[in-house]
Amino acid sequence: MTEPALDPRDFRRALSHFPTGVTVVTTRDAAGAPVGVTASSFNAVSLNPPLVLWSLDKAALSAEAFRTAEHFAVNVLTEDQILLSNRFASRGEDKFGGIDWAEGLGGCPVFDGVSARFECRTWNVYDGGDHLIIVGQVMRYDYQTALAPLVFAKGCYAVSARHPATVG
Repeated sequence: MTEPALDPRDFRRALSHFPTGVTVVTTRDAAGAPVGVTASSFNAVSLNPPLVLWSLDKAALSAEAFRTAEHFAVNVLTEDQILLSNRFASRGEDKFGGIDWAEGLGGCPVFDGVSARFECRTWNVYDGGDHLIIVGQVMRYDYQTALAPLVFAKGCYAVSARHPATVG
C-alpha cells in the first residue's frame, strides 16, 4: 500500500500556521568569509547538555559552509529587524556589507540589538530529506528581556504580544 503524495506547497501552507521566531544563523566558510542565512526552523533540543537545532535547505548556497562548520551563531531577531531578516534571506549579495557585526565564538558573526544570541559548537549534522538538520551545543548565550522577538506566521512577519488573558 503506497502513501498518498502530499502537495509540497499546501504542506508548507499548513506548516505556516505554527508561528516561529526569526533568526539569522552565521558561520565562516572554509576560506574564512562570513556566511549567514535567515532561518525560522530553530528549536531547543536539550538542557543538559544545552543543545539547539535548526535546519537548512540542502540547495542553499551556504549549505556546505554550515555542513562543515565547527561553530555557528544563532541571532534571534527583534520585531524591528525585518530588513536584516530580508537581507539574509536573499541570494547572492554581500550580506555583511555595510552592517555592524562582531566576531563571536569561532569567528562567527554576531549582531548587537538582537533579542537573544546563541553561540554554538556544531554537535552533529543530520540528513533531513531536502534539508540538513544542524545541532549545536550552546557554549555562550545572552538575551535582552526588553526586546520583543520577530515572529513569522502564515507567510508574513508578525509581532509577539502577551495574550490579554494572562495580563494582571
